[in-house]
Amino acid sequence: MNDVTFRCDCPISSALDLLGDKWTLVIIKQMLLENRRTFKDFLEADEGIATNILSTRLKWLESLDLITKEKLPDNKKVNIYRLTEKGLSSTPIIIELAIWSDKNLRQLHPILQESNAMIHTDKQGLIDHLITNYRKQNLE
Repeated sequence: MNDVTFRCDCPISSALDLLGDKWTLVIIKQMLLENRRTFKDFLEADEGIATNILSTRLKWLESLDLITKEKLPDNKKVNIYRLTEKGLSSTPIIIELAIWSDKNLRQLHPILQESNAMIHTDKQGLIDHLITNYRKQNLE
């Protein structure tokens, strides 16, 4: 992470310097909510990320210690990506974006028909559930 340059001393701007591109939080969301773990998994997602961008973002996330990369135990040719604790700590950001989107984009984006009630009634409970569930799935 030594090659990171920050625009200024503002903590929000600094966080955006690391997480604010078009794809970083999408990849984290895919890992957290969709259990995507391999390069192929990410390519098959609805968001349609290009292979060169995906490769660059995965390397970036790894260099920031937000994810780790290792080989699948039963297939040494396939890399598996996992969120680190630092990566998991971005879960509240993902949930806040979902809440904002649910509130402000519903009229513009008809696909957002159903809201997860837990987002509105027990946000912290949902965050804790997602983190716990991710940890359980990725200890296998």
